[in-house]
Amino acid sequence: MIRLTTAALIAGTCVVSVAAQNSKVVTAAQANGVYRYYDNEFRILALGHNKLKVQFDGVYHTISKSVNTGYAEGEATIEGNVAILVLSEFGPCKITMVFLPRGKLKVTQDGSDADCGFGHNVYTTGTYNKIRSGKPKFQPPP
Repeated sequence: MIRLTTAALIAGTCVVSVAAQNSKVVTAAQANGVYRYYDNEFRILALGHNKLKVQFDGVYHTISKSVNTGYAEGEATIEGNVAILVLSEFGPCKITMVFLPRGKLKVTQDGSDADCGFGHNVYTTGTYNKIRSGKPKFQPPP
């Protein structure tokens, strides 16, 4: 179980208390920011109470030099260093985000591009690098 406190979020100190022995601790400072993998981006903000605000913008470049895009926004639940975002509007879609050392975010997607409401061949799966720390600027949907 994780407890994120408002005071800890404001102070930017350790905000996660983990009961499980092997779970890793993720602070708001470690989670907050913008992560990029090629042209795909995640924006993440710790909200407290085991919740993260998550926004995804994805791009797939076609062979004909056009692009397919994908967008998702929602509230993920975090336990330890693993956050899960469930998107059920279009089909069964689950996005799992694992916070790794040195600003890395490993993402896996369960569900097809269509199940997640993305354009053809747009997926979240990959290892993202943090390109900006702090509170991200969330973009309006395209």
